[in-house]
Amino acid sequence: MKFVTFKKQDGTIRAGWLWDEEYAVDMDEASGGLLPSNLLDFLEDSESYLKKITSFSFTKEQKGVYPLKDLRLLAPLPFPRSFRDFYAFEQHVKTARENRGLEMIPEWYEIPVFYFSNHLAIKGPGEGIIKPKDCNWLDYELEIACIIGKEGRNISVEKADEHIFGYCILNDWSARDLQRKEMKVGLGPAKGKDFATSIGPWIVTKDELEPLKTGKGFDLSMKARVNGRLLSEGNMKDLYYSFAEMIERASAGVTLYPGEIIGSGTVGSGCILELGNQAHRWLCAGDHVELEIDYLGVLQNEIIAEER
Repeated sequence: MKFVTFKKQDGTIRAGWLWDEEYAVDMDEASGGLLPSNLLDFLEDSESYLKKITSFSFTKEQKGVYPLKDLRLLAPLPFPRSFRDFYAFEQHVKTARENRGLEMIPEWYEIPVFYFSNHLAIKGPGEGIIKPKDCNWLDYELEIACIIGKEGRNISVEKADEHIFGYCILNDWSARDLQRKEMKVGLGPAKGKDFATSIGPWIVTKDELEPLKTGKGFDLSMKARVNGRLLSEGNMKDLYYSFAEMIERASAGVTLYPGEIIGSGTVGSGCILELGNQAHRWLCAGDHVELEIDYLGVLQNEIIAEER
């Protein structure tokens, strides 16, 4: 299933799922109040609610079923409980460091590492991304994210999949010049990242991707285009650390709750920092950035004028 959050023509915001690719079901309205009106509440008891959905029957004419063309898709999980972003693709780490004249970090191979970013700055498909003040090196990052759907603490790799609800595209926008300066101090990233993170256009439940399982990931082609030009191309199966390993690390001594987001980090070739300025200049106002991952859809955003 593909879960979405959307705005109706009357301005109300609801959550539900796609049906026949051309319709969205308002899960609260269509179920007569038996399902929540937002995805965060749904995730609190997702196993039970998913079973309820299978008992419903719907028609395109019934209350609570809307043509997608009449709706505006928002970030599928607009207000996650937290956002951790990992560093799980080896090619990205090695190439980005080589471009700066740095060798690979031996410790990277010992543990999957992550940072926390601003879970209150989540953007959705089609939403404008404001270029931060004093940023001249604005970048995109092509990533995939998993959504936690079951509470757990000290979760083992073997049990981690039980805690995943689904997956979506993630764009970890980066102000590289701000990030570079603050990282020299040895703490961060912070202001280089906290202004925006895009997810969407929907969350695909994990069962839909199982046939594509290979190695530590899934055989999912990942692409990024800027103004229609293909810049980045990778595959999710190239993960060095699996999402199960990321979840084991994230939950060590800490409870993970439904509605938390875990990002993979950038796929190989998945940002301008890695590609180099000879491939493309840094992003500026008016640029259209489009991320595409097989089965997960297309996530498009436009850069808009910086704050004054």
